[in-house]
Amino acid sequence: MAVSSKSKPKGGWSTFLESTFQVTKRGSTVSREVIAGLTTFAAMSYVIVVNPQILSATGMDQSSLITATAISAIIGTLIMALWANLPVALAAGMGSNLIFAFVVVGQLGVSWQTALTMVLITGVIFVVLSLTRYREKIVAAFPKSIQIGLQCSIGVFIAYLGLKNGGIMVTDENTYISFGDLTHPSTVITYVGLLLTTVLMVKRVPAAFLISIAILTVAGAFITTNGKALTQWPSQLVDTPQLKSEILFAFNFKEFLDHFFILLPITLYFFMADFFSTAATLIGVSRRGNLLTDNGEIPNAKQAFTADAIATVSGSALGTSTVTSYIESVTGIESGGRTGLTGIVVVIMFFLAMFFWPILAVIPTQATAPTLILVGVLMLEGVTKIETQSPEQTITPLTMLLITACTADLMAGFSTGCFIYTLIILTTKQWHKLSPMLIGLNISLLLYLGLSTSI
Repeated sequence: MAVSSKSKPKGGWSTFLESTFQVTKRGSTVSREVIAGLTTFAAMSYVIVVNPQILSATGMDQSSLITATAISAIIGTLIMALWANLPVALAAGMGSNLIFAFVVVGQLGVSWQTALTMVLITGVIFVVLSLTRYREKIVAAFPKSIQIGLQCSIGVFIAYLGLKNGGIMVTDENTYISFGDLTHPSTVITYVGLLLTTVLMVKRVPAAFLISIAILTVAGAFITTNGKALTQWPSQLVDTPQLKSEILFAFNFKEFLDHFFILLPITLYFFMADFFSTAATLIGVSRRGNLLTDNGEIPNAKQAFTADAIATVSGSALGTSTVTSYIESVTGIESGGRTGLTGIVVVIMFFLAMFFWPILAVIPTQATAPTLILVGVLMLEGVTKIETQSPEQTITPLTMLLITACTADLMAGFSTGCFIYTLIILTTKQWHKLSPMLIGLNISLLLYLGLSTSI
């Protein structure tokens, strides 16, 4: 008996993707996820060029670092996508790589092999913590007001990066910061790009951010500054990936133990910076994408934190600094990404980037700046969710937002918000809100600030 077409079970890629990523259940489509993945990658693609440039100052082979950066991003993002099913991409973190290269190796004079050992140790600690209930308790200790403050703070920090990279915000010796020079070509293209991207976004043009980045990259080829075009076309389009054995599993435990007490504070800093920045990113991304559970928790939190931790361990084995969840993932969220399928697209792009990285290197910062600015603005919608019934619900997120905006230090804003929240509930004798994990969180953040100040 022939089976009618209506009664045939669905199959093929659509069924596989749905069962794996629950695309429809999360209110997304495959096309949106693809666009979101491309947008996220475009916003963070600079890492494949910038991270090797920074770490090569230690004497590490730059061509191998390009491959290591791409592979570590692939591993971390793939685990996050398939295990946690979150639209979060991972790569070597900016900031940690600077401390790796210029503080640990440059100032303290230890080898880069020892620096990789420090990264490995922080990753292992992070894995152990992620697999226990302590990680859940720490994240659960973030009250709603702090979660809202994190979302808004991440938004203003993302916008700050865009304004700075695009030249719209510049330093001024009198007022500290000032509006950029609109007679400067690079500032003009960012400013015009901001207007263009806004129009594309409001008109709901599919892949608005991606189209904007492409248009501005092409336009940069015809705009010169200091005698050079903003977009410098590469001399070659393809380059063979290289990964020399000398940077693989290149740990030096002996030197680490010999300098244990000197290196311990920075090792703790690496760990705490990775843990708290990951928590902040996951909370902010989940809130903006309406992915939080009914209890207000990060979906698949255990898997997400463990994926981040495993990425750091694998990154150290490959020869790169701390691998972490990228805040630029929010650009994919704003493009409609809601599942791990977004991350799969990022993985594919990083794989191609190992061969076509010269093309990515031509994207000027002015081309991605408008996207970062607008993503930051969109995340500030969290301000509308601030409750005004009590001081801890109002003062906490607004202070976090203000400090992050004025200092460009997300962790300083986060820490201050936690301190203020705790002091307010103590002052108002709301003892039921003073949990042991909140006290531990404050102690950890005090330690973090002390370590970050000392280095």
